[in-house]
Amino acid sequence: MSALAFDRFSYTYPGQEAPALSEITLAVEPGEFVVCAGLSASGKSTLLRAASGLVPHFHGGAASGQVLVGGLDTRDNGPGELARVAGTLLQDPETQVVMQTVGAELAFPLENRGLGRAAVARGVEEIALTLSIGDLLERPVDQLSGGELQRVALGAALAARPSLVLLDEPTSQLDPVAGDELIWMLRRLNEEWGTAVLLVEHRLERCLAHADRVAVLSAGELVCDASPSEMLGWAAEHQPALQTPAARLFERAGLRPPPSGVKEARATLQSHGLLEAGAVEAPAEAVSETHRPRWPRRKVAAQATALSCRAINYELPDGRAVLRDLDLALEPGELTALMGRNGAGKSTLLRILAGLEQPTGGKVQSEGRVALLLQNPGDYLIHERVDDEVDPEVLAEYGLADLAASHPRDISGGQRQRLALAVVLGGARPSAVLLDEPTRGMDRAAKGELIAKLRGLSAAGTAVLVATHDTELAAALAQRVVLLSGGRVVADAPTAEVLSGGWHFATETARILGGQGQACTPEEGGAVLRSKMTVETAP
Repeated sequence: MSALAFDRFSYTYPGQEAPALSEITLAVEPGEFVVCAGLSASGKSTLLRAASGLVPHFHGGAASGQVLVGGLDTRDNGPGELARVAGTLLQDPETQVVMQTVGAELAFPLENRGLGRAAVARGVEEIALTLSIGDLLERPVDQLSGGELQRVALGAALAARPSLVLLDEPTSQLDPVAGDELIWMLRRLNEEWGTAVLLVEHRLERCLAHADRVAVLSAGELVCDASPSEMLGWAAEHQPALQTPAARLFERAGLRPPPSGVKEARATLQSHGLLEAGAVEAPAEAVSETHRPRWPRRKVAAQATALSCRAINYELPDGRAVLRDLDLALEPGELTALMGRNGAGKSTLLRILAGLEQPTGGKVQSEGRVALLLQNPGDYLIHERVDDEVDPEVLAEYGLADLAASHPRDISGGQRQRLALAVVLGGARPSAVLLDEPTRGMDRAAKGELIAKLRGLSAAGTAVLVATHDTELAAALAQRVVLLSGGRVVADAPTAEVLSGGWHFATETARILGGQGQACTPEEGGAVLRSKMTVETAP
């Protein structure tokens, strides 16, 4: 019996004419690790909602065909019954947390199964150790960062050791280390316990090396079901936006076949003599192919700034320090990425800079309006129709005109993110724009549109500060990276200096090339490899 089986399943949301899913036939076998890929609004989240019983029991709408979860027919069993065999983590973890503390949240699914006190305590301790959240057990859930909350919601989904886990972008708010550890943990559960995994993910570079198969959706249809390497070959021809950075790096260097991960990519390059110890270092001009401006390191200065803060401190009511004596200055038009592990203080700093929180000490100064987009775009959407949120011409500008009559709840996560951004940027041009994990739920094409929008704001003189765990976004957008740790700035330098040569805070291109040439993007990496090939083949 399959862990999950779709048989000619179709579904249409209420009030919509076009189906979100069309004639889907797909099976996930026990012990199989399947990644579901696709552009925004391709039907990935709807697929998971159908597997968890939320479609159509919660969302309504019209469904046909059959979905079996561990042998249970979703037509006859709702989310409560299906939760006994399938653990689910959706895009918005804040909507799944129901208890006041982390420990109570992890215990809740075990208590619902009628387990004894000792078994519940053991289960909580095991999942806390697995996800490295043992130090959070006594913390109120409303004091957690977005990444911490995501790990807690995942822990609640996994605590009862279901035979199937359904995950919708579980690493979208996790720092690089936590994201990699999560994928490894899922692979371990998959291999050691036979847990079937269906993982929806836009950042395919994190998970393809661990997947058995990749199922690709497009406009609600299953268009590819193949091994990771076969899928990447298919994507190069049919949907280039699904190519991983490693695949794009190889394409730009003229190498075949596309690798499914860093290990495979490095092995191929070594076989071509491009990663040997004596390989020729690429000249600086090769890496400058994309002409990313290199901003000098700077401190708070007397020169004009769009937004700055000095000696900022922030403490929680329990006395825990979140920010410590922090200085930061943003010049007009500057594009800056704010990075750091979960709980480093990024979101708190953004709220203080925007005036939503008052620091315990220190001063914030701005030259005009400061626009802030927080992690949960749903907080900005208050109407029942998309076209009630912003004007029609703005919807068209953000590529959302065809969703005008939709409920914001029924559009994809990436579309909600774009809609919330349109709401935030409405009105007079701000002097500074602050964004907290803005690429959550976005595919690479949508990320490109976001980058173009932010560059347009930068060209008009608006300072842009993006808090993100997405190193690929930081490399493509930012001129400068500010790295937080323990509430302090520990690095403030040009993007390439921070994101090349490392392992966790590094792009896939930088990890493959080992920081050679400070190449961070596939375009820069391709230039490095082509330069080496030219040198080695020269007479």
